[in-house]
This record gives sequence, structure tokens and C-alpha cells, in this order.
Amino acid sequence: MAIHVIDEARRCLQCKKPLCRIKGCPVQTNVPEMIRLFLEGSINEAGAMLFENNPLSIICSLVCDHEKQCEGNCIQLRKGSAIQISSIEHYISNTYFDRVTLERAPSTGQTVAVIGSGPAGITVAIKLAQRGYDVTIFERMDKIGGMMRYGIPDFRLPLSILDRYEKKLREFGICIRPNRTIGGLLTLDTLFADGYDAIFIGSGVWRPRSLGVKGESLGNCHFAVDYLQNPDSFALGDRVAVIGSGNSAMDVARTAIRKGCRYVTVYSRSNKVAASVREFEYAQADGVEFEFCKGVDSITKDGPLMRDRHFDEEGKLTGEGDPVLCPADSTVIAVSQDPKDKIVRTTTGIETNEKGLVEVDETGATTRPGVFSGGDVVLGPCNVVQVVNDAKHVAEAMDAYLREKRGAK
Repeated sequence: MAIHVIDEARRCLQCKKPLCRIKGCPVQTNVPEMIRLFLEGSINEAGAMLFENNPLSIICSLVCDHEKQCEGNCIQLRKGSAIQISSIEHYISNTYFDRVTLERAPSTGQTVAVIGSGPAGITVAIKLAQRGYDVTIFERMDKIGGMMRYGIPDFRLPLSILDRYEKKLREFGICIRPNRTIGGLLTLDTLFADGYDAIFIGSGVWRPRSLGVKGESLGNCHFAVDYLQNPDSFALGDRVAVIGSGNSAMDVARTAIRKGCRYVTVYSRSNKVAASVREFEYAQADGVEFEFCKGVDSITKDGPLMRDRHFDEEGKLTGEGDPVLCPADSTVIAVSQDPKDKIVRTTTGIETNEKGLVEVDETGATTRPGVFSGGDVVLGPCNVVQVVNDAKHVAEAMDAYLREKRGAK
């Protein structure tokens, strides 16, 4: 692997206006500088730069939509093939990670509660710990990672990486309270009463989105977010129908294949998939079948009833055919998720929109003073690097709020 990565790095042209960074990366990773330092033998400096800019650089190097982002904007793509930036970033970040030490500013004497340990929560926790705040993460599951752990299969994102993050967060002095839901015994009001100076809500989107068709409560119908949390607890049978065509649908289909299902078919409403090209191609390579232009009429114990959808040349729906049974032992619905409302139901002052997403201003501040929010619970389902970028800006705003609060005392 090292020879491959070095060869790829040597292909970098060190563009003065690197499109891989400017247009391709939501978090603005300095790809040319990363590669320059790497080729100079300064892998620790390259790794430190990556971690400072994106604390989840190891994870992003594995799960980002690279062909649309950094690699899709690489100038070398015009000549043939893009530089495998993701492989270089992963090699550097993975090598450096266990050497990371957190340089903390002097203690501010202020405490911050972070609700959720997905990409938003981890990013905010690290950034604020660096600035001298005492941070406690509240995680409703027994392990950190949020949807990265319970929504992305191990073959895409090894759980060992998230275990290393948990160990590193504790080394940084960040407290973690697992198996603790906020919105039950403990509420936002409880946290403020116990002296927390600011709260970040990064609870993600865990409630599966319904199709609104008959049959979703049947015993052989499941939701992707439930299945991916613990696939071994499901007995899907030989033949599986997956409704939806995004990355979660690909994850369900590829996982089902690995768990012994023999015939797995993904049904897309349009003439293409919503997933990344790479995930679509991997699913095909794994043996997943695809049916396009299919709409769901209802779900039965024998499989979903699907309608052919007809489109004109402009892509507008012109009509649908009669329902036809698509035989399946199990049907898995993978059409996105929405946030749960337990946190906002058990407190006052936090407004949400019609989709249940937390409303914030341009800084990430909610409608309740001292409470900030970011990531999927604000943006809706996003990829990891978009969440990291959002969380970095919110951490900056929280730091400004807390500094002002200190100055007012």
C-alpha cells in the first residue's frame, strides 16, 4: 500500500489554485500541502495539519463521496485518472492518529455539555476542549460514534477506528457518559441547573422516514436505520427487497449479501440511484440487483407491490402502471431519516421546523440562550465531512458566546 500511496502522491502537480481543495472539499483540506509534507518525510506535520483542520480526517478518507469532491475536482482527471487523494489522506491520518496529543489552552473554568457523539458531537467536543473548556459528552448508546458506528457497516468504516477515537477523547480529558439519553431522567434544564455554561445538541437523525403506504408494520418489513444498528438480530431470508437508492440503501443491500441473503434487489423511484457512483458500483460488484423507475404501492407478506413509473424526456412523471408483486421474504425501507423529538419535548424555548429539525441562526445558536446545535439534527441527513464543517463553525460561535459570558461576570 505504501508504494501505491507514494506513487499517487508524486502525481500531484501542486496546483497554485487547487480545485481539489477550493471546489472539492467542504472542509477545505489543504491537499497540496498535505502531499508536499508527506513526500518530504514530514508525515507527523501532515497528520497534525489534517487533524487540526478536520478531527475526523481518518473517517472522511474512508466514507466521503470522493469522486464528487476532492478527486472529482483533481486536475489530473482531465488527463486520465484523478490522484487517489483519499488513500493518501487515510495513510497519513491513520499513521498519525495514535500520536495525536491535545494541546489545551488554560482552563476557562467553564463546562460544556455535548449531546450525541456522532461527527458533530466529536468535532465540537475536541475543538472546545482545545480551548480550555471542560467537556462532557452524553451518548444514549453504549459506544460513541452515532450513525458512523450504528449506520455505516464495518466493511466501510471499521469499528476499531471509532474505538480508537473513544480512547483518544478520554486521553484528551473529555468525559463520556454512555447509555444516557437527554430528555428522560436528565433534561436540558437539569444540565443548566447543574452548572453547564453551554449545551450543544448533536443528536442526529434516528427516526426512520415512513413511505406512508400500507404494510409498513408487517413482521417482514423493516427500516434501514434499525437493520444497520444490528444486522445479526434480523432474519431477512433469501430474497430481500430494498426500497430506496441512497447510500443507506447500498449499505443495507451489501450488508444483507454478507449476512447470507442470496437475492437482494434495490428499487429506485427514478432512472438512476441517489447513492454515490462508488457505492453503486461496489453494490453491483457484490451481486446486488437493481430495478429502476419503480414506485411503491404497498407492502405485503410476500413482498412489495411496485408500479412502473413513466417519465417524459424532461424527466417529469407522466404516469404509473398497475401494482405488480415483487416477491421477497423481507422488505427493507431505506428512504432517509428524521430527528427524534425527545430533547425538545422535555424543555422549553427550542423551536423546530416542519421537518422536526432544530432551528438555528447563522452561528448555530438555537432559540434558547446557551443552547447550540449542528449536524444532521439541523441540516438533515448529510455526509460526515459536511457535518464536520458545520460543527467547526458552531464550535467557534460557542467559544465566542462563552468568552462573552466570562467577560460579563
